[in-house]
Amino acid sequence: MVTLYDVPAADLIEEVADRLEERIEEPEWAGFTKTGTGRELPPQQEDFWFVRTASLLRKVADNGPIGVERLATGYGGSKGGSTRYRVSPAEHAAGSRKIIRVALQQLEEEGFVETAKGEGRRITDEGRAFLDEAAGDVLEGLDRPELERYA
Repeated sequence: MVTLYDVPAADLIEEVADRLEERIEEPEWAGFTKTGTGRELPPQQEDFWFVRTASLLRKVADNGPIGVERLATGYGGSKGGSTRYRVSPAEHAAGSRKIIRVALQQLEEEGFVETAKGEGRRITDEGRAFLDEAAGDVLEGLDRPELERYA
């Protein structure tokens, strides 16, 4: 049995994002909003919403139960636009909590994530099965000799 830990994260997120495109809907405002206060422009990827949602699902499965605040810290980055003329030290800016919250709510509607009282969100058995099934398909499609021991 292949789990989400047996395949590279980037490949798993890409596969899960493709599967989520059929199951969830991107909000109308998602193409116009920034991903955090430290950003100047909205994301330029066409499938940004699905990639972020897949990444959130993987993070909840890996680190859960986890709250929106910790996830926003993880998706944040350095505050400010250009670092070319900066003389003060860099500051951390959190990621957009709205994007994270709405994506987690969509995952809850699909039954992949559930709310743990006072602890944040955790993955359900259905969500774990969804991730493991995607990981199995990713492992079959990989042509990397260092991963042959998992097959």
